[in-house]
Amino acid sequence: MALNPAQVAHGPFLIGVIFNIVLYGIMMTQTYLYYTTYKSDRLWMKLFVAFLFIADTLNSVFDLVYIYDSLVNHFGDAEFLTNATWVFGTDPAMTGIIGGSVQLFFAWRVHVVSRNIFAVSAVVLSAVTGMLASLGTSIGVGIVPQFVQFQKFQVVVIIWLASATIADVIISMSLVWHLSHHKTGFAATDDVINRIIRLTVQTGMITAIWAVVDLVCYLTITTGIHLIFNVPLAKLYTNSLMSSLNSRGGWKFNRTSESSVSNIKSAHRGTDVVQLQSTTRPEVFVHVESHEMIDVDSKPDLFSQHGSQGKVWPDQKSSKGDDVV
Repeated sequence: MALNPAQVAHGPFLIGVIFNIVLYGIMMTQTYLYYTTYKSDRLWMKLFVAFLFIADTLNSVFDLVYIYDSLVNHFGDAEFLTNATWVFGTDPAMTGIIGGSVQLFFAWRVHVVSRNIFAVSAVVLSAVTGMLASLGTSIGVGIVPQFVQFQKFQVVVIIWLASATIADVIISMSLVWHLSHHKTGFAATDDVINRIIRLTVQTGMITAIWAVVDLVCYLTITTGIHLIFNVPLAKLYTNSLMSSLNSRGGWKFNRTSESSVSNIKSAHRGTDVVQLQSTTRPEVFVHVESHEMIDVDSKPDLFSQHGSQGKVWPDQKSSKGDDVV
């Protein structure tokens, strides 16, 4: 039985929009938590989060406008439903720009943590390639607007989604490898590292797997089933970033100190192990007792061989105060 024009693309697109809006609501919550919790973050990071939120908002608005125009304003118009409009064409471009921007941010994080120029270069190259290919996909939609003929520009779509997947995998593998090979041997510190590893795998691999499923559906199914996965892809990227930023409040070594930015030193290696990148510096309060060693005999030669015998060395607290901060 042949599918009607609405079933070919707009049914899957509607499901994708539903997922997209749900994830957008989560993004709104995470953005609010970020700005209210991490007020001391650097300005460029706050502006970057604002850029992603605005881009997510525009992406959601365009998707809603398109689906409303198609299913309400042009209800029953078979000719209209068989072709994509310029509003639909904005979705691949915005998804690629948002996803690539998030990947470039994580490339910076990989650079800060590992200083691995090869991994960073691979991520940057893959992210930029994915963004350019997503723009090419939007151009392809404008040239070939028929939904059933989208396979005609499948090469550029493959480059887009494959590049996004490669970037996500490299980011996850680089961070996990570096962190897992630089544990300190201290339970509290290693617990923080394990949390970061779990979060990295969860957020990075979700977007990678989602992009792979999107690509497989696009290549194997001639209808628009892949739109179920493609439409909410941008929100997965932004939510993965915001989850990483907002989770910094849970990286604690103990009940009184928070590891927002930490240079964890290895006691048995004597080298810097890992930098847990963030933007706020922790406040560390040290309680120190000051003591003075007093010779009760008031002999000037304190360390002579004969004068050191028979001396009494009482340990007395300084009258100047007990606590030094």
